[in-house]
Amino acid sequence: MSDTATSGVQHCFQLKSASVSMTALELYYFDNDEFEDTLRDKISQAPGFFKDIPLIISLEKYEGLSSELDFFKIIGTCRRNNIHVVGVRGGNDDQRRLARGAALALMPGGNQRDREVNPSDQNAAAANEPAQVSEPEASPAAELPSGPAPARIVNQPVRSGQQVYAPEGDLIILAPVQAGAEVLAAGNIHVYGPLRGRALAGIHGMQSARVFCQSLEAELVSIAGHYKISEDLQEKSWKAAVQIQLRDDLLVVTPLEKA
Repeated sequence: MSDTATSGVQHCFQLKSASVSMTALELYYFDNDEFEDTLRDKISQAPGFFKDIPLIISLEKYEGLSSELDFFKIIGTCRRNNIHVVGVRGGNDDQRRLARGAALALMPGGNQRDREVNPSDQNAAAANEPAQVSEPEASPAAELPSGPAPARIVNQPVRSGQQVYAPEGDLIILAPVQAGAEVLAAGNIHVYGPLRGRALAGIHGMQSARVFCQSLEAELVSIAGHYKISEDLQEKSWKAAVQIQLRDDLLVVTPLEKA
Protein backbone atom coordinates (compact mmCIF):
# COMPACT_ATOMS: atom_id res chain seq x y z
CA MET A 1 0.00 0.00 0.00
CA SER A 2 1.34 3.47 -0.93
CA ASP A 3 2.21 6.21 1.55
CA THR A 4 -0.70 8.25 0.17
CA ALA A 5 -3.19 5.49 0.92
CA THR A 6 -1.88 4.94 4.43
CA SER A 7 -2.05 8.68 5.22
CA GLY A 8 -5.84 8.61 5.03
CA VAL A 9 -6.22 10.54 1.72
CA GLN A 10 -9.30 9.14 -0.05
CA HIS A 11 -9.16 10.98 -3.40
CA CYS A 12 -6.36 12.05 -5.70
CA PHE A 13 -7.55 15.68 -5.96
CA GLN A 14 -9.90 18.34 -4.63
CA LEU A 15 -11.56 21.21 -6.49
CA LYS A 16 -11.06 24.67 -5.03
CA SER A 17 -12.15 28.12 -6.12
CA ALA A 18 -9.29 30.13 -7.60
CA SER A 19 -8.64 33.63 -8.92
CA VAL A 20 -6.31 33.72 -11.93
CA SER A 21 -5.10 36.75 -13.87
CA MET A 22 -5.50 36.40 -17.64
CA THR A 23 -5.04 38.64 -20.66
CA ALA A 24 -7.88 39.22 -23.14
CA LEU A 25 -7.26 39.61 -26.87
CA GLU A 26 -10.06 41.83 -28.16
CA LEU A 27 -10.67 40.63 -31.72
CA TYR A 28 -12.35 42.98 -34.25
CA TYR A 29 -11.95 40.82 -37.38
CA PHE A 30 -9.74 37.90 -38.34
CA ASP A 31 -7.17 37.69 -41.11
CA ASN A 32 -4.59 34.98 -40.48
CA ASP A 33 -1.51 36.80 -41.84
CA GLU A 34 -2.40 40.13 -40.27
CA PHE A 35 -3.21 38.42 -36.98
CA GLU A 36 0.22 36.78 -36.79
CA ASP A 37 2.07 39.95 -37.82
CA THR A 38 0.24 42.02 -35.20
CA LEU A 39 0.77 39.38 -32.52
CA ARG A 40 4.51 39.22 -33.17
CA ASP A 41 4.73 43.02 -33.08
CA LYS A 42 3.00 43.11 -29.67
CA ILE A 43 5.24 40.36 -28.32
CA SER A 44 8.38 42.15 -29.50
CA GLN A 45 7.42 45.12 -27.33
CA ALA A 46 7.44 43.05 -24.13
CA PRO A 47 8.56 39.44 -24.76
CA GLY A 48 8.85 38.54 -21.10
CA PHE A 49 5.30 39.66 -20.38
CA PHE A 50 3.70 37.48 -23.05
CA LYS A 51 5.72 34.28 -22.65
CA ASP A 52 3.52 31.32 -21.61
CA ILE A 53 0.53 33.48 -20.62
CA PRO A 54 -3.07 32.17 -20.76
CA LEU A 55 -5.16 34.14 -23.23
CA ILE A 56 -8.89 34.76 -23.63
CA ILE A 57 -10.26 35.67 -27.08
CA SER A 58 -12.88 38.40 -26.56
CA LEU A 59 -15.54 38.55 -29.29
CA GLU A 60 -17.62 41.29 -27.70
CA LYS A 61 -16.51 43.82 -30.36
CA TYR A 62 -16.02 41.36 -33.22
CA GLU A 63 -17.37 42.81 -36.49
CA GLY A 64 -16.12 40.25 -39.00
CA LEU A 65 -18.02 37.31 -40.44
CA SER A 66 -18.43 34.22 -38.28
CA SER A 67 -17.35 32.13 -41.26
CA GLU A 68 -13.96 33.90 -41.21
CA LEU A 69 -13.23 32.83 -37.63
CA ASP A 70 -10.73 29.99 -37.56
CA PHE A 71 -9.95 29.20 -33.94
CA PHE A 72 -7.57 26.41 -34.94
CA LYS A 73 -5.41 28.92 -36.81
CA ILE A 74 -5.63 31.38 -33.89
CA ILE A 75 -4.61 28.67 -31.44
CA GLY A 76 -1.76 27.50 -33.68
CA THR A 77 -0.39 31.00 -34.19
CA CYS A 78 -0.50 31.72 -30.47
CA ARG A 79 1.17 28.41 -29.59
CA ARG A 80 4.02 29.11 -32.01
CA ASN A 81 4.59 32.29 -30.03
CA ASN A 82 4.35 30.59 -26.60
CA ILE A 83 0.87 31.93 -25.82
CA HIS A 84 -1.90 29.56 -24.71
CA VAL A 85 -5.50 30.27 -25.78
CA VAL A 86 -7.80 28.85 -23.10
CA GLY A 87 -11.24 30.24 -23.90
CA VAL A 88 -13.59 32.63 -25.65
CA ARG A 89 -15.58 35.46 -24.09
CA GLY A 90 -18.82 36.72 -25.60
CA GLY A 91 -19.77 36.04 -29.21
CA ASN A 92 -22.98 34.83 -30.83
CA ASP A 93 -24.22 31.25 -30.94
CA ASP A 94 -22.41 30.41 -34.20
CA GLN A 95 -19.10 31.83 -32.96
CA ARG A 96 -19.36 30.01 -29.65
CA ARG A 97 -20.18 26.78 -31.47
CA LEU A 98 -16.96 27.18 -33.47
CA ALA A 99 -15.03 27.83 -30.25
CA ARG A 100 -16.50 24.73 -28.64
CA GLY A 101 -15.42 22.71 -31.66
CA ALA A 102 -11.86 23.91 -31.05
CA ALA A 103 -12.10 22.68 -27.43
CA LEU A 104 -12.04 26.21 -25.97
CA ALA A 105 -13.79 27.20 -22.75
CA LEU A 106 -16.88 29.40 -23.19
CA MET A 107 -17.30 32.47 -20.99
CA PRO A 108 -20.18 34.95 -20.92
CA GLY A 109 -19.53 38.42 -22.24
CA GLY A 110 -19.58 41.48 -20.07
CA ASN A 111 -22.99 42.58 -21.37
CA GLN A 112 -24.66 39.22 -21.84
CA ARG A 113 -25.54 36.10 -19.96
CA ASP A 114 -24.33 32.70 -21.09
CA ARG A 115 -27.45 31.26 -22.72
CA GLU A 116 -25.86 27.87 -23.30
CA VAL A 117 -25.68 26.98 -19.61
CA ASN A 118 -28.69 27.38 -17.30
CA PRO A 119 -29.30 26.41 -13.67
CA SER A 120 -31.23 23.28 -14.58
CA ASP A 121 -28.36 22.06 -16.77
CA GLN A 122 -25.92 22.70 -13.92
CA ASN A 123 -28.10 20.85 -11.42
CA ALA A 124 -28.37 17.88 -13.75
CA ALA A 125 -24.62 17.84 -14.31
CA ALA A 126 -23.96 18.08 -10.58
CA ALA A 127 -26.23 15.13 -9.89
CA ASN A 128 -24.10 12.94 -12.16
CA GLU A 129 -20.76 13.97 -10.65
CA PRO A 130 -18.99 12.06 -7.86
CA ALA A 131 -19.38 13.62 -4.41
CA GLN A 132 -15.79 14.80 -4.18
CA VAL A 133 -16.11 16.71 -7.47
CA SER A 134 -19.52 18.31 -6.98
CA GLU A 135 -18.63 19.63 -3.53
CA PRO A 136 -15.39 21.65 -3.77
CA GLU A 137 -13.54 22.23 -0.55
CA ALA A 138 -13.64 26.00 -1.03
CA SER A 139 -16.57 27.91 -2.51
CA PRO A 140 -17.26 31.60 -3.14
CA ALA A 141 -18.82 33.52 -0.29
CA ALA A 142 -22.61 33.77 -0.38
CA GLU A 143 -22.56 37.50 0.45
CA LEU A 144 -20.42 40.36 -0.73
CA PRO A 145 -17.89 41.65 1.80
CA SER A 146 -19.14 44.60 3.82
CA GLY A 147 -15.87 46.54 3.60
CA PRO A 148 -12.91 47.01 1.26
CA ALA A 149 -10.51 44.14 0.77
CA PRO A 150 -7.43 44.39 3.01
CA ALA A 151 -4.16 45.45 1.40
CA ARG A 152 -1.25 43.04 1.20
CA ILE A 153 1.91 44.53 2.71
CA VAL A 154 5.37 43.24 1.76
CA ASN A 155 8.37 44.33 3.82
CA GLN A 156 11.15 42.56 1.89
CA PRO A 157 12.60 43.34 -1.55
CA VAL A 158 10.91 41.49 -4.42
CA ARG A 159 13.82 39.79 -6.16
CA SER A 160 14.30 38.77 -9.78
CA GLY A 161 12.12 35.79 -10.70
CA GLN A 162 9.72 36.35 -7.80
CA GLN A 163 6.02 37.15 -8.20
CA VAL A 164 3.93 38.87 -5.52
CA TYR A 165 0.14 38.84 -5.95
CA ALA A 166 -2.69 40.66 -4.16
CA PRO A 167 -5.83 39.01 -5.64
CA GLU A 168 -8.42 41.24 -3.96
CA GLY A 169 -7.07 44.59 -2.73
CA ASP A 170 -4.04 46.87 -2.95
CA LEU A 171 -0.42 45.75 -2.85
CA ILE A 172 2.00 47.81 -0.73
CA ILE A 173 5.71 47.06 -1.02
CA LEU A 174 8.03 48.75 1.47
CA ALA A 175 11.18 47.83 -0.47
CA PRO A 176 12.53 47.77 -4.04
CA VAL A 177 11.11 45.62 -6.83
CA GLN A 178 14.10 44.24 -8.70
CA ALA A 179 14.44 43.71 -12.46
CA GLY A 180 12.86 40.42 -13.50
CA ALA A 181 10.32 40.48 -10.64
CA GLU A 182 6.57 40.82 -11.10
CA VAL A 183 3.99 42.40 -8.79
CA LEU A 184 0.24 42.14 -9.42
CA ALA A 185 -2.82 43.50 -7.65
CA ALA A 186 -6.57 43.72 -8.09
CA GLY A 187 -6.32 47.31 -6.82
CA ASN A 188 -3.49 49.83 -6.58
CA ILE A 189 0.22 49.08 -6.32
CA HIS A 190 2.45 51.17 -4.02
CA VAL A 191 6.22 50.67 -4.18
CA TYR A 192 8.20 52.63 -1.57
CA GLY A 193 11.45 52.21 -3.46
CA PRO A 194 12.63 51.71 -7.05
CA LEU A 195 10.24 49.83 -9.34
CA ARG A 196 12.51 47.94 -11.77
CA GLY A 197 10.43 44.87 -12.62
CA ARG A 198 6.87 44.52 -13.95
CA ALA A 199 3.84 46.01 -12.17
CA LEU A 200 0.28 45.03 -13.14
CA ALA A 201 -2.51 46.85 -11.29
CA GLY A 202 -6.26 46.44 -11.73
CA ILE A 203 -5.75 42.92 -13.06
CA HIS A 204 -9.49 42.14 -12.85
CA GLY A 205 -10.39 45.20 -14.93
CA MET A 206 -10.42 47.97 -12.29
CA GLN A 207 -9.65 50.97 -14.52
CA SER A 208 -9.36 53.37 -11.57
CA ALA A 209 -6.35 51.47 -10.20
CA ARG A 210 -3.02 53.30 -10.02
CA VAL A 211 0.67 52.50 -9.63
CA PHE A 212 2.77 54.62 -7.26
CA CYS A 213 6.54 54.32 -6.91
CA GLN A 214 9.50 56.28 -5.55
CA SER A 215 11.64 55.68 -8.64
CA LEU A 216 10.20 54.63 -12.01
CA GLU A 217 12.62 52.15 -13.63
CA ALA A 218 10.07 49.51 -14.66
CA GLU A 219 10.28 46.98 -17.45
CA LEU A 220 6.50 47.14 -17.89
CA VAL A 221 3.54 48.79 -16.17
CA SER A 222 -0.04 47.68 -16.81
CA ILE A 223 -3.42 48.93 -15.55
CA ALA A 224 -6.56 46.97 -16.42
CA GLY A 225 -4.77 45.35 -19.38
CA HIS A 226 -3.36 48.60 -20.84
CA TYR A 227 0.41 48.66 -20.65
CA LYS A 228 3.59 50.58 -21.39
CA ILE A 229 7.04 49.06 -21.71
CA SER A 230 10.36 50.47 -20.53
CA GLU A 231 11.10 52.38 -23.75
CA ASP A 232 7.78 54.26 -23.50
CA LEU A 233 8.13 54.92 -19.78
CA GLN A 234 11.57 56.48 -20.23
CA GLU A 235 10.04 59.33 -22.20
CA LYS A 236 8.84 61.04 -19.02
CA SER A 237 9.76 61.10 -15.32
CA TRP A 238 12.22 58.19 -15.55
CA LYS A 239 13.86 57.43 -12.19
CA ALA A 240 11.50 59.91 -10.51
CA ALA A 241 8.70 59.48 -7.97
CA VAL A 242 5.49 59.11 -10.00
CA GLN A 243 1.95 57.88 -10.13
CA ILE A 244 0.60 56.08 -13.20
CA GLN A 245 -3.09 56.01 -14.05
CA LEU A 246 -5.43 55.21 -16.93
CA ARG A 247 -7.07 58.09 -18.80
CA ASP A 248 -9.08 57.52 -21.99
CA ASP A 249 -7.46 54.08 -22.43
CA LEU A 250 -3.94 55.57 -22.19
CA LEU A 251 -1.47 55.25 -19.33
CA VAL A 252 -0.49 58.66 -18.00
CA VAL A 253 2.65 59.18 -15.88
CA THR A 254 2.57 62.10 -13.46
CA PRO A 255 5.31 63.22 -11.02
CA LEU A 256 4.06 62.83 -7.48
CA GLU A 257 4.83 66.43 -6.52
CA LYS A 258 2.54 67.53 -9.37
CA ALA A 259 -0.19 64.94 -8.75
